[in-house]
Amino acid sequence: MTKNYPSNLTWKQWELIAELLPEAKPAGRPRTTTCMYPVVNAILYLLCQGCTWRALPGDLPPWSTVYGYFRRWRKDRTWLQVHDKLYQWVRVAASREPSP
Repeated sequence: MTKNYPSNLTWKQWELIAELLPEAKPAGRPRTTTCMYPVVNAILYLLCQGCTWRALPGDLPPWSTVYGYFRRWRKDRTWLQVHDKLYQWVRVAASREPSP
């Protein structure tokens, strides 16, 4: 990534959610060239800008790669787990119980 978009995660934010993302699939091609930080930032860019998958800027990973991860993480409920963990962290930071 060459540009810094307003929707990009900071490194501190990335460190919070990086451990929540699943490891590479055990079968198939190894994940060597795809760093997850730009993929997550591309997904956030798309959600914030409301563009189509194919309209992602050229300095982000290919739209098909980004869509593939988005779809896989939606199906295996990774996004729900990330949401729930962030929700709990925000509540604890506000001196509340993790869950109401």
